[in-house]
Amino acid sequence: MIVIPAIDLKNGKCVRLKQGLASEVTEYSDSPAEMARHWVAEGGKFLHVVDLDGAFEGRPMHTAELKAICEAIDIPVEIGGGLRTDEHIQAVLDAGVCRAILGTRACEHPEELKRLVAKFGGDKIAVGIDARNGMVQTKGWVETTNVVAVDLAKRCDEAGVGTVIYTDTSRDGMMQGVNAEEMAKICDAVSCDVVASGGVSTLADMQRLVALDRPNLVGAIVGKALYEESVSIAGLEAVIRSS
Repeated sequence: MIVIPAIDLKNGKCVRLKQGLASEVTEYSDSPAEMARHWVAEGGKFLHVVDLDGAFEGRPMHTAELKAICEAIDIPVEIGGGLRTDEHIQAVLDAGVCRAILGTRACEHPEELKRLVAKFGGDKIAVGIDARNGMVQTKGWVETTNVVAVDLAKRCDEAGVGTVIYTDTSRDGMMQGVNAEEMAKICDAVSCDVVASGGVSTLADMQRLVALDRPNLVGAIVGKALYEESVSIAGLEAVIRSS
């Protein structure tokens, strides 16, 4: 398992939202590329980027910033937010990311996943499953669907999607810890790689994820806790190594 620092983009800046609410914004940097370099210097081996404006608008809104990030660092970058068409996916891949994260599109049109995997490759397609109380949320967490998160994860796996990123939206940005029980359910439902997102705010949270002992749990995305310096990449990775 690796620690994956997160950069959330809004109006060209690095921000964090509380529970995905556009009204609950904290700004951290005016330079996404500089922030990306910072996380590499801190030991990051992979970078997670979210186009928040894209998630709300339904189309990529930070392609230039994304390209600058990819050119500034030499570690893999993934991005999600507003990737609703094949052209959107191609645009971010052309900007330099290693994989595109689908959210709303995967939930609303899961039957398309197999075609997208065939077109772009399973390693290039990830699905972000954002859920509250086990039910999938879409359109930047604005809408809660009647789709069960575990069921969507299974459909992604069956379609050949390489990675599922699971976010408990009730805990994202709240510094309240991880939902280890739900994380275990997702890991047990699929054979593809799984990345945990949302709620890692202490070393103990990372210990809970490691203690799940799920071989397909390959990473944990950490955002606010790194920005607020309540944890560090080095400290979290030390927990992983010692377990």
